[in-house]
Amino acid sequence: MKIELVKEIKSLNNNTIQLLKAENANREVLSTVLVIGVFHGDEPEGEYLINKLMEDIEQNPELTGSNRVLFIPCLNPDGKQAGTRVNANGIDLNRNFPTRNRTGNNGKDSQFYGGEEGGSEIETRFVMDIIAEYKPARILTIHAPYKVVNYDGPAEKIAENMSKLNGYPVQVDIGYPTPGSFGTYAGKERAIPVITLELPEDCIPETAWLDNKKALYYFIGD
Repeated sequence: MKIELVKEIKSLNNNTIQLLKAENANREVLSTVLVIGVFHGDEPEGEYLINKLMEDIEQNPELTGSNRVLFIPCLNPDGKQAGTRVNANGIDLNRNFPTRNRTGNNGKDSQFYGGEEGGSEIETRFVMDIIAEYKPARILTIHAPYKVVNYDGPAEKIAENMSKLNGYPVQVDIGYPTPGSFGTYAGKERAIPVITLELPEDCIPETAWLDNKKALYYFIGD
């Protein structure tokens, strides 16, 4: 199977943000799954895991089952380039979604600043548009550094099954307020099962891949 480029946009600093697709041409598509890496530029390991997952899918198309799997390997390339949590506008993308609990009151100097308006960032709107167009049945985002399987929306069973495969504990509450977060936007307010896979602090990407590949296979499969 060949991973296909679906669409791409340019960030504020002219870096490319891509949406890629894996789809088994020999099967009817029953549902769509979305996987997103690097919401935060200082958490680049997610891109590595997604690239490894795409490599394995190319070698073994049956991993996707009857699903269309969409990938955004790196949502925040400007932050990754700068080594910062925030994007080029100084905004935390995981606080920028137009949720009912959203606030921009952390202050512009805060690494959790969500912007004056929800959905103000090109990266945020890219994700919102993809969800509106493809209506994914479940979504996975990859973060760090808490080493947990966190979930929002009706995703408890998925989280428990992933936990059995990677040994990470399931955690429904990350422990601090997250106004304007993606989990609230997609999981709590739109009832899409959302998994936030939190990798360990200072993890070695190769080790994180080996620890999580079976859980990722499970997530994208039937």
